[in-house]
Amino acid sequence: MRKPWFREDEQPAQGRTAEDFGRWITVGNCLHKTTVLADTACLFTPLAPPLDYSHYISLPAGVLSLASCTLYGISWQIDPCCKHLVEYDAYRLSRLPLHTLTSSTLVVLVLKDDLHRKRLHNTIALAALVYYVKKIYELCTV
Repeated sequence: MRKPWFREDEQPAQGRTAEDFGRWITVGNCLHKTTVLADTACLFTPLAPPLDYSHYISLPAGVLSLASCTLYGISWQIDPCCKHLVEYDAYRLSRLPLHTLTSSTLVVLVLKDDLHRKRLHNTIALAALVYYVKKIYELCTV
């Protein structure tokens, strides 16, 4: 019996669909990273002096986080594409027999377990949302 030339978690895609699929995954990953970085900025900016001006950075970071988290949650979190990543590692790509393919546009997708990434994403987003609501409440009551 002949073995497949790729592992089950590595699926090559070819043509226009491959480019679109790779772009879709890249945008989703960018939204995820934007959310995590904005949440981190929202949470840790108040620890930096001076405290009187920290809300000028943390509140816009919270708005950015809320927008990107909402967009990610609506568009990507339930999409099966979010479980795949585009493989860029030259060593892993060199191990695949890509010379047998005819397309010049090739995207190698790797299936990843993203349970820990989703937990991290949701925990940080929830903590930032709690802080953001608390800060808005404090600013409105003053």
